[in-house]
Amino acid sequence: MNQPMTQIRPVPAAAPAPVNSLAVVAFVLSLLGFSLIPVILGHIALGQIRRRGESGTAFAVIGLVLGYLELIAIIVLLVVLAGGIVYAVTTA
Repeated sequence: MNQPMTQIRPVPAAAPAPVNSLAVVAFVLSLLGFSLIPVILGHIALGQIRRRGESGTAFAVIGLVLGYLELIAIIVLLVVLAGGIVYAVTTA
């Protein structure tokens, strides 16, 4: 009983979704110490990712988290400096 061999055809893989460029920019700028720009770009990138079906959510979220942490650090630093100036002026 000679049966013909069935041919196995490879299934083409789906192309991966492109990475959102604003998400990558937000991530890089947050690593460079910028604070407000990555927050804005991260929110815009998340909206684009949802609408367009792109990838890069992790880049956008990390950029947002680091940007917000940097903003908080700047605000705390400004409050401490203002308190120090007020203390120095009132005790002098």
